[in-house]
Amino acid sequence: MRFVGKRAVVTGGASGIGRATAERLAQDGAEVWIGDIDDAGGEAVAAAVGGRYHRCDVSDPVQIAALVGAADAAGGLDLLVNNAGAGGSRERIDAISADEWDRTHALLLRSVVMGIRHAAPLMAKRGGGAIVNTSSVSAFQSGAAPIAYSVAKAAVIHLTRLAAAELSQHNIRVNAVAPGFITTNIFTASLGMTGAARDQANAMIAGAAAQAQPVRRAGRPEDIAAAIAYLLSDEAGFVTGTHLLVDGGMNIGPRHSWDPDVPSFFDAIGKAAGQ
Repeated sequence: MRFVGKRAVVTGGASGIGRATAERLAQDGAEVWIGDIDDAGGEAVAAAVGGRYHRCDVSDPVQIAALVGAADAAGGLDLLVNNAGAGGSRERIDAISADEWDRTHALLLRSVVMGIRHAAPLMAKRGGGAIVNTSSVSAFQSGAAPIAYSVAKAAVIHLTRLAAAELSQHNIRVNAVAPGFITTNIFTASLGMTGAARDQANAMIAGAAAQAQPVRRAGRPEDIAAAIAYLLSDEAGFVTGTHLLVDGGMNIGPRHSWDPDVPSFFDAIGKAAGQ
């Protein structure tokens, strides 16, 4: 019960990583405020965790300010998880429009900026707080997600460092978590899939993810929720301005470094040379 007496805001809390995070924080004693545009899902999660739901489209800074302000008015804001997001534009760099780029970054990057901007003064007046931003493994490599998404998530990592520096004077810690392939609906939602088609695609993604990294299973929302809870807690009181990569080892190195069935470059050269 490490968050007893703490009030937390989780954006994108109606499903996936956000829902698992809301459940984990509530389990550990926090009063959780959920921001989302999925009213039915948000209300259901809030009821399940004994929290509050507040509709919030994070691409609108006014709605972000209203969400954190409502939580603060209920007794003070201590914790913030900037998690809401979607896949954004899937266009490549030689085809994406300026509007598609801007919409993706408003959702994935500007929302995090504005979440921190509006929460920090409220936390400062209480003597401090903790913020965790959701980035992605795609911040560190190509091929894991579309370019607009990946660039935004890389910027979230750098934003986290800079914000941690500027807010340290107010006793506010800022960190990020970078998930790998996690079994949520983010990929299928970006493709407009629903119902049976969504479920079938999610099953295929989970199967592929289990073979994509050294840890031979798909990542779960609960894996990320546990990392977020740690970074928000006093156990991480000496941790700020960094990120926690929770990707099953996907970023360890090239596949041959961990998969014995894949020969390395040197193995191939040695074989070709008859050695």
